[in-house]
Amino acid sequence: MSETGLRWADADEMSAFETMMWRAEADPALRSTMVAVADLDAVPDWSRLVEAHDWATRMVPRFRKRVVEPPLGLGAPVWSPDPDFHLDRHVRRLSVPAGEGWSEVLRIAEHLALTPFDRERPPWEAVLVEGLPDGRAAYLLKLHHATTDGLGSVQLLNGLLNRSRETDRDKLQPPPPADAGPGPWAALGRQVRHDAEALAAVPVHMVRAVGSALRDPIAKAREAVAFGLSAIRVIGDPGATPSPLLAPRGPDWRFVSMEMPFAPFRAAAKAVGGTVNDAYLAALLGAFRLYHEALGSPTDTIRMSIPVSLRSEDDAAGGNRIASLRLTGDLVEKDPAARMARIAADVARGRAEPAADDVGLVSPLLARLPGSVMAAVAGGVTKGNDLQASNVPGIREEVYLAGAKVERMFPFAPRPGCAAMITMVTHGDTCCLGANIDPAAITDRELFGRCLVEGFVEVLSLGPGDPPAPMLRR
Repeated sequence: MSETGLRWADADEMSAFETMMWRAEADPALRSTMVAVADLDAVPDWSRLVEAHDWATRMVPRFRKRVVEPPLGLGAPVWSPDPDFHLDRHVRRLSVPAGEGWSEVLRIAEHLALTPFDRERPPWEAVLVEGLPDGRAAYLLKLHHATTDGLGSVQLLNGLLNRSRETDRDKLQPPPPADAGPGPWAALGRQVRHDAEALAAVPVHMVRAVGSALRDPIAKAREAVAFGLSAIRVIGDPGATPSPLLAPRGPDWRFVSMEMPFAPFRAAAKAVGGTVNDAYLAALLGAFRLYHEALGSPTDTIRMSIPVSLRSEDDAAGGNRIASLRLTGDLVEKDPAARMARIAADVARGRAEPAADDVGLVSPLLARLPGSVMAAVAGGVTKGNDLQASNVPGIREEVYLAGAKVERMFPFAPRPGCAAMITMVTHGDTCCLGANIDPAAITDRELFGRCLVEGFVEVLSLGPGDPPAPMLRR
């Protein structure tokens, strides 16, 4: 990683959206834990792995920082160096019993994801899983979503992983962060100062707004009405009828992993004029249709939501820069090409909304509420979703961790009360899909896994040739 690595997520104050995710965990169903599971071709050298984490936390000081809340929650939390930081509280290893394989890795990942963070420590953990067949290993990295979004986590891993099995002797060696960082009262004072600055700027903005309105009052009135209507469409109920089959909700998370070659999937999307994201969402809707049909409970629609990245080339690495689109998932259409066309139209329409940044609209308001109230408001939206889905471009180069090649990288994103949160990352030439499902809603995990495969087979059939079928990782 270059010197720019030192600036990864270097803001020491949480944004309103990050504050919302941190405090909404007053409801455990809204935990914001992300887990990446890397499939390694060998067992990394343990001393090198520990050294790599020490180096990474010096390159990216946020991972030596804990979250400090201002008194009574009156302001945004801040990142402050942990005065008692020790790697052994964050990095550990374990060995699975003889004969256990990938299913045991997923079980460990589920347990890791459901274990709450120590909120007095930096919110991350890493686990090396040894003892897998053929001398392989797995690496699990657990992050709180308040640290970054999906693209930010890929940026992080892309900078921290090596491009060869050998140690890079020429990499930078920055010292640990020396600043003691802000305490609770300093965080509160900062919030008071920010609020005062914002209040002082109100008259200036009002004068500008009045001047603009006087120059063209009709146009400004139309803009205001259009934005208000857009906000209602974006934040309001999308109108889709949720699935009765998926209505039950519980606290547990269960993981399903699947992989397939990227090139045939991209070719299938291009064959009908779509994007990889269109094909991905069409495949998921096909899987949900097949699952409902297999259980004798067909339904016309599900409620779904997808994140939309707001990152630009000028945005700093790390942090959270996302909005969300709430869509109606059509489970009637069996033609995957027609599903892709509708998805493309729905996403384009959602992106074009003036109020498309629904997260940016509501998070400053929610961030000022007590955690329990915030959780009730946010959960009222996310728990109504049957599916949340995300497609994140991954690392396309060969990368290594302490001498072991990272052959696959499976992402498991937070499931904020919805029936399923499904994420796809393209690692090298492979699409790696991680499904975080609610076993109270999706009661037959094996059947759901088979339906996932068939949903992607439907889309792959649009492309040329006879591509290999997706494969569940068990």
